[in-house]
Amino acid sequence: MAVLLREAIGGSLRRARTARRRTLREVSRRARVSLGYLSEVERGVKEPSSELLASICEALEITLPDLLATAAEDMAAAMRLPMVVPIGLRHADLRIAGAPTSLDQAPSNPLVGPQPTTAPPAPMASVSAAA
Repeated sequence: MAVLLREAIGGSLRRARTARRRTLREVSRRARVSLGYLSEVERGVKEPSSELLASICEALEITLPDLLATAAEDMAAAMRLPMVVPIGLRHADLRIAGAPTSLDQAPSNPLVGPQPTTAPPAPMASVSAAA
């Protein structure tokens, strides 16, 4: 799943704030935004307006283009990461203890185990008693 712009911007704001050793309260006062709203912006819950972003950037003494460039880099890096596959879809990765590891030796269903290589015994012929 792709990183949303509001999440990338929020993460960039939080890193900028913590790098400058500022509290949410200090930045919210300087930017004239409520502490709760600033927290939601940093967590990527709220999508701030450009005016609000400019105010927060001014309070953090960073430029808006620098903030957006950092957010864009974060989004690009997240897209380069390998996709995380949910556990239920990784059934092909399961291995049974003691099962062969080579694909040509592995059974078709790894949860069943090795299949017998010999033919099953022939069914016994029914013997009818002729009297």
